[in-house]
Amino acid sequence: MRFYVPSAERRPDPAPLKTDDRAAILVGLALWILALCGLLIGLRPLVEGGHEVWLWTAVVGITLGLGGLVYTQLRRGRLRRRVADAAAEAAASSPEQPTA
Repeated sequence: MRFYVPSAERRPDPAPLKTDDRAAILVGLALWILALCGLLIGLRPLVEGGHEVWLWTAVVGITLGLGGLVYTQLRRGRLRRRVADAAAEAAASSPEQPTA
């Protein structure tokens, strides 16, 4: 096993895969919400045992999930605008075809 491969021997990088990041975030968010609901159902023994931090862990997980959803939505919008701008630029720079 080698840790360094010279550029001449390197294979080209594979094309990036298209993924739906929102689906993964939504699954994680749903699991955090279920965890919080379960913790709230057993709140009294949780507080008596001194494990209130578990509640805050679930709240932070939900907050980060919501932040991730906002980020992916904004990123998706930026990528769509970038593709639309590139298509418009390509259409503007292509020579006009005469119509018959």
